[in-house]
Amino acid sequence: MKYSILFVLPALFMLGSCNNDEKKVETATAFSMSDTMLSKCEFYTASLKDVRNELRLFGKIEPDNNKLAQVYSIVGGNVIKINVELGDYVSKGQVLATVRSGEVAEFQKEQLDARSDVAVEEKNLQVAKDMYAGKLATEKDVLAAERELEKAKAELARINEVYGIYNLQAGSVFNVTAPMSGFIVQKNINQNEQLRADKSDALFSIAEINEVWAMANVNESDISKVQIDYDAEVTTLSFPDNKYLGKIDKIFNAIDPETKAMKVRVRIPNNDLKLKPEMNATVIVRYNENRKLIAVPASSVIFDKSKNWIMVFKDRNNVETRKVHVYSQVGDIAYIRDGINDGEKVISKNGLLIYDALND
Repeated sequence: MKYSILFVLPALFMLGSCNNDEKKVETATAFSMSDTMLSKCEFYTASLKDVRNELRLFGKIEPDNNKLAQVYSIVGGNVIKINVELGDYVSKGQVLATVRSGEVAEFQKEQLDARSDVAVEEKNLQVAKDMYAGKLATEKDVLAAERELEKAKAELARINEVYGIYNLQAGSVFNVTAPMSGFIVQKNINQNEQLRADKSDALFSIAEINEVWAMANVNESDISKVQIDYDAEVTTLSFPDNKYLGKIDKIFNAIDPETKAMKVRVRIPNNDLKLKPEMNATVIVRYNENRKLIAVPASSVIFDKSKNWIMVFKDRNNVETRKVHVYSQVGDIAYIRDGINDGEKVISKNGLLIYDALND
């Protein structure tokens, strides 16, 4: 019996030592954020916010119709010179192209005939007045001569107005000039081309593009989601890093039979003139869903094991890995359906480091 006691006592001592070691191990492995970890992390207080959503639309850049001019030729003839190319900036009154035309000579003949008619009618009036003074004509004859002179002067004024409007010059040359300042956005004329007098297409299109339109297509299923004054962000393939902000200012309440889509217009500033007509554009429209959910930075959400997690921070010794259900993500904001409460603090930067430290 004495021998039994001798064996039991060491065993109990060894068992007690093991329990103490286990306690030491547990204490040693308890997680605590170091000063270095704290300095690398950023924190955000979760809060209840209006849910914002976004709609991605596609379209193209167009010039403002109110700042667009179509340039035509009023005469037919041979194009002998073109002074501008597509994309050039032109000033009002600048000569765009020169056309040699027999029709210009006809205008000049009309002007000469009108001047001659005025001179003849002035002489006829003077004769009528002299004859009336000598009792050889009546007052009615004088009035008739005055009316003919007025008609002749009106015709001369008309042809002079035509000369002024179209900048006609003497001879057979017609200069096509710019009616406004802007960029050449369309050109339908070539050197040595024979223009027909009945040509209905514009030779040039000139547009001011310091402000442009983004015309976007809206699918039928999304029509109810867009309204006037919704915020919009426009990007292009040419300048993907440039974001142009504007608002929907017009909804075209008609469905295009070819695309089966409705168009909306976003008016955007183009001060750097990088946006060009016909550029493809992506338009992101953002709107409220009329509901509130907890919002946190999207960077605070960690996706692992087919689930979403958030690191909830209480203090450096108390960090919790919390499973959440994400309702949606818009830009850099994630809306949480459940799993976190209003006012709780989350790790919004480098939370993955803490997640790995706690869960590996």
